[in-house]
Amino acid sequence: MLSGKNVLLAVTGSIAAYKSAFLVREFIKSGAFVKVIVTEAALQFVTTVTLSTLSKNPVYKDFIKDENTGEWNNHVDLGSWADLMVIAPATANTISNLVSGKADSFFLSTFLSCNAPVFVAPAMDLDMFKNKSTQSNIQLLSKRSINVIEPNEGELASGLEGKGRMEEPEEIVTYINNYFLEKATLKNLNILISAGPTYESIDPVRFISNHSTGKMGYALANEAQKRGANVQLVSGPVSLKTPENVQRIDVKSTLEMKKEITKRFDKIDVLIMSAAVADYEPKNIASNKIKKQDQEISIQLKKTPDILKDLAKIKKKQIVIGFALETENGIENAYKKMKRKNLDAIILNSLTDTGAGFGHDTNKVTLITPSEKREFELKTKDLVAIDILNFVEECV
Repeated sequence: MLSGKNVLLAVTGSIAAYKSAFLVREFIKSGAFVKVIVTEAALQFVTTVTLSTLSKNPVYKDFIKDENTGEWNNHVDLGSWADLMVIAPATANTISNLVSGKADSFFLSTFLSCNAPVFVAPAMDLDMFKNKSTQSNIQLLSKRSINVIEPNEGELASGLEGKGRMEEPEEIVTYINNYFLEKATLKNLNILISAGPTYESIDPVRFISNHSTGKMGYALANEAQKRGANVQLVSGPVSLKTPENVQRIDVKSTLEMKKEITKRFDKIDVLIMSAAVADYEPKNIASNKIKKQDQEISIQLKKTPDILKDLAKIKKKQIVIGFALETENGIENAYKKMKRKNLDAIILNSLTDTGAGFGHDTNKVTLITPSEKREFELKTKDLVAIDILNFVEECV
C-alpha cells in the first residue's frame, strides 16, 4: 500500500533520531518516495548527508534555501506533495508544539499545511511520557485524527526501563501500511484501464495514429492502485513509466487492444477506456515500404473494431466508462456516444478548452451519466483522475 506514495518524514531532536535513517530505508524498500525535514535539534543526532543519500532527495530545514538569491523552500507545496506525513521521533516538546499549533519553524509550518494523514511516533524518557501534560497532548492529537504510534517498553537513554522507546522502523512501516490497507476504498476491485494511442500500419514503416500521450490513462491507473485496486493497464505506444503495482500490457493496434481487453473482461469489475483508439485503419497493408512517387496516391480505409460498443453489449456486472474528445457540440455528441454504446458514464473533454486534450498535463472534463452531468474546472490530470475514481467509488 505504500508503493508509489509520497512520504514526508520529519525528524526531531531525540536520541532516537538515529533510527530515522533506517526508517527512510524501510520506506524506500516499500516503493515509497521520501522527502525529509529535520529540526535544528535533530542535527545533533543525525546528518543531512545521511538522510539525503538514503532518501535520494535534498533535506529540508529552513525556509530560506539561498540567502543570496532569496530562493526559499515552499512549505505549502511540500505539504501538498505528501500522501502522508510521519513525525519520528516526536519529542515531548514537538508533541506540545503540534497541539498548540505553533508555526515558528519550517517543520511546524509544513505540518500545519499538510492535509494528508499524519503519523506521530513519540520518543522520550519514561517520566516524560507518563507526565499528565504529555498524555493530555497525545490524547488531543488523537482526537484531531493524528495517528499516534505507541512507543515500546524497554531500556531508555537515561538507563531507566519503561515505556518511551520509539517503535522500530519496520513496525512503523507495517503500522502505516495496515492503515492504508484498511482505508483502501477500492480494495480487491479489479479495474482495467486503456491508455494512449493505437498505431494502424500503412506499410512496415508508416502508420495512422493520433496525438495521444497516454497521460490521462496512466494518471487513472496510478490513482486506482493508490486506492487498493488491482489494476491492469492496456497501453498503446507511449513513453511513460508504468505506475507502481500496475500490470501493464503493451499493444500497438486497435485489434491488439481489443484482444487483450476482451480476454480479461469477464474477470474485471470496472473498465475505463481512456485510450484514443483509431476509428479507421488501412484496408490493405503494404508488405514493403511504399516508395515516394510523382503522382498522388490514396489509401482506402476501413473501420476498426468498436471496442467499447462490443464489450458493453456483453457486460454483466461490469461498470464501463468511456471517453469522448470533441471539437464541437461536446455535450450533445458525448451523450449520444454514451447511449449508442451502452456506457455507464462518459468523460467529455474538448479541444476547444485551453489546456485540455492531448499532450497537456492538465485536462478539463465533464462527467456524463444517463441521469446527471458533472462539470469540473481545469486541473492537472492527476486531480482529474481523483474526480473520476471518486465517481467509480460511488458506483461500486
